[in-house]
Amino acid sequence: MRKEAHVPPLAARLAEQICAFEAARITPQAEARALASIADTIAVALAGMSEDCTRLLLATPGVATAPGRALIFASRQRTSALDAALVNGTASHALDFDDVSGVFGGHPSAPLVAPLLAIAEECALSGAEMLTAYVVGVEVEMRFARAVHTHHYDKGWHPTSTLGTFGAAAAVSRLLKLDRAQTACALAMAASFAAGLKANFGTMTKPLHVGQCARNGVLAGLLAERGYSANPAAVEHDQGFLNVFDGPGNFDIEPLTADWSEPWEIAGGDIKLKRFPCCGSAQAAIAVALDLIRDSDFVLADIAHVDVLVPGRGLRHTDRPDPRTALEAKFSVQYAVARALYDKTVGLADFTDERLMDQRIRDVLARLTARAHPDMHDRGPNYWGAEITVSLKDGRRLTRKVEAPAPGGAMTEDERRAKFLMCAERALPAAQTMTLYERLQGLRGIAAISTLTDLLAQ
Repeated sequence: MRKEAHVPPLAARLAEQICAFEAARITPQAEARALASIADTIAVALAGMSEDCTRLLLATPGVATAPGRALIFASRQRTSALDAALVNGTASHALDFDDVSGVFGGHPSAPLVAPLLAIAEECALSGAEMLTAYVVGVEVEMRFARAVHTHHYDKGWHPTSTLGTFGAAAAVSRLLKLDRAQTACALAMAASFAAGLKANFGTMTKPLHVGQCARNGVLAGLLAERGYSANPAAVEHDQGFLNVFDGPGNFDIEPLTADWSEPWEIAGGDIKLKRFPCCGSAQAAIAVALDLIRDSDFVLADIAHVDVLVPGRGLRHTDRPDPRTALEAKFSVQYAVARALYDKTVGLADFTDERLMDQRIRDVLARLTARAHPDMHDRGPNYWGAEITVSLKDGRRLTRKVEAPAPGGAMTEDERRAKFLMCAERALPAAQTMTLYERLQGLRGIAAISTLTDLLAQ
């Protein structure tokens, strides 16, 4: 009788790919996109250091008090890689201004950059090693997303955290140069560490998801390095991650290991930098509203009603017609569109409690409704689409529609630089931020990552 060939556990097969990854195979396109996302994530983390979710975390007894060489951004405080990943990771997502991916269903870079910087500092590693580990982390995150979506997202899990935990564990394992068995163990631990519910969108707990995810990636790598054990089948086990989080029939394991580098996920073009500091599902609607008001001859007093149509999946967590806090406003497509129509721009300063409660904005909100677009299917290419109709008091109806793969449109190099400087200058002097930006463009050539993180110190 013929014996069936033994199939290694998924964690072991992923570990094989991670350990065999050749940095030389990172294409120029992949590297350029990686550098853009890494720089963007660092900038929004610097801007997020002053947010309440980060400040309260730092003020919590026991946080960032452990000894270590890893910097808390925008300070001179150094601590363990675990605590630095927690705090800086939370700051990375504090403003919801970090990069976004429709395939991932969330924010792929925030779970990776803070833990990689922390480990690179602790272990005196190079920029080239960090860059390679980042590309590995993105690859693992996105492949998990292809395996479990859209059921995983629709069920209520926050993929940035649940799937980002696997990406962080993979990236840290690569950076620490763990062997195949250790890397598989880290991934198996990640299966137990993964967590995050969309019910907490619009609260401080959403960015904390990312901080915990980043910390857990570091913890998994460090424990695996020291010989910790975990079930190598924890991903596909009948009581493992895939079956517990998604359920039988709601995932496909093939994308996890097939055709790595064909092309690299980071090079695929799905990961986009955000133009506006709020939920990715509101980005297209903001862009449409801005186009409408710039190209038409009406003022706010002329508006009788505004009808906003967006894909239903995004509306589930952005349908907040009466937001009462700045965090809720980041997940209110109604507020985002009202602010765009009122100010002809949407920026960081717009997401404060004071700006939110401006009576003039409240008047616009009273004339605005949002609903699911009947023709923009949730699972199709129009995920980032939006259609807005402005009905004027004189009877005119002005309509603008976009069906775009990018949330609000792709950014030029000048726009990326401007966003970086605007965010970073909330925490650091202008001359220092420009030097930091230039240094990040040459990340591959940095021999010791401390020469980069020194520029993140206040």
